[in-house]
Amino acid sequence: MPNTSSLTHEPATAHKRERRKEARPQELLDAALSLFVEKGFAAARVEEVAKLAGVSKGTLFLYFNSKEDLFKEVIRRNLADHFPAWNQEFDEFQGSTVDMVHYAMQSWWERIGNTTASGITKLVTSEASNFPDVVQFYEAEVIRPGHAMFQKILQRGIDSGEFKSFDTDNAVFSLVSVVVFLSMWKHSLGACTAYSMFQPETFLRHHVDALMHGWLSK
Repeated sequence: MPNTSSLTHEPATAHKRERRKEARPQELLDAALSLFVEKGFAAARVEEVAKLAGVSKGTLFLYFNSKEDLFKEVIRRNLADHFPAWNQEFDEFQGSTVDMVHYAMQSWWERIGNTTASGITKLVTSEASNFPDVVQFYEAEVIRPGHAMFQKILQRGIDSGEFKSFDTDNAVFSLVSVVVFLSMWKHSLGACTAYSMFQPETFLRHHVDALMHGWLSK
């Protein structure tokens, strides 16, 4: 009787190897996000990213042409890819615009702000002058879509009569400022448990409430 053990095991091994190959890009992105936030983009080496992901440096470059390209994909996957789902949620939102703004900010905190991904904002801000190409990518993929999304929400409030008329283009920065602040806090004072009295979600809610007081039509 012929030995069929190799025939029975080979497809399983090949399938496992294929699954491993398909998983590598995400493993590399997870490792890159962790190391970039921990050490800084400039200080983190691609060898370290590859090692943490369990692959060789050469394997990393099969998927990404450079460390900058790797960082851009980290930005895309962890930040920019949220916008299609958010925009759909807001298009279908049935509540008041006040509730919508609160939901938008709480959703940001849960999906990004309270995760490692919020460290990307600090990375881009602190290392902007050294990596202008990455900053331009961040502006195109994150800042501009985010600004447009918040502006659309505020305009909804004006159109519905909930908000008085105001310059939504500049008012957006009042919302963005708290996003930037909490991102910075989480990866500086918050990371070393300093100022433990500070409660991010409570602060976020109070900040939005204060803005609403100035925007409401009545």
